[in-house]
Amino acid sequence: MGMNGSTMLEPLRQGLPPIDPTAVSSSASCALPPHYEAVREARRFTRDTLAEWTADERSEDVHLVVSELVTNALRHALPQAGIDVDASGDLLPVRLHLMLWGHRLVCAVRDPSTGSPVTGYCGTLGSAGAAGGAEADAFTAAESGRGLFLVESFSDGWGWHPLAGAPGGKVVWALFRL
Repeated sequence: MGMNGSTMLEPLRQGLPPIDPTAVSSSASCALPPHYEAVREARRFTRDTLAEWTADERSEDVHLVVSELVTNALRHALPQAGIDVDASGDLLPVRLHLMLWGHRLVCAVRDPSTGSPVTGYCGTLGSAGAAGGAEADAFTAAESGRGLFLVESFSDGWGWHPLAGAPGGKVVWALFRL
């Protein structure tokens, strides 16, 4: 994982009732390659893991959120870190972590970018998609921000935090109450 589970969970404990970080009853992690097929791999890993834990009562919401978090890492974080999304080989810069924590499930995606996730806005775009310049940029921002809107809508909370030390990067997480 690059860092221990209790360190990664520290920001998640803010605003929640006191929970011992060692209370993580189950955890699983997988490395994902830098290509878009990784989204399918992440959904399969999540489905299999939740079934193994018999914690699949919110599986549809969890699968949607995992898909969005992994897609965002591939689409936005890897290019910011100078990694080609279509690369192949042993480069595995994105990791998916699933942690069962009492009656909570945490889905976290680690990526090499230090840039913060940016949410788009939901405004009237008119024909911005066909226009150039600032209007096209606004359309792109709105399109790309919808994933985090879905994460916020289908999870019970989400956030992110930078990772200290090597290899650096950040973790974007979503919390589900089971």
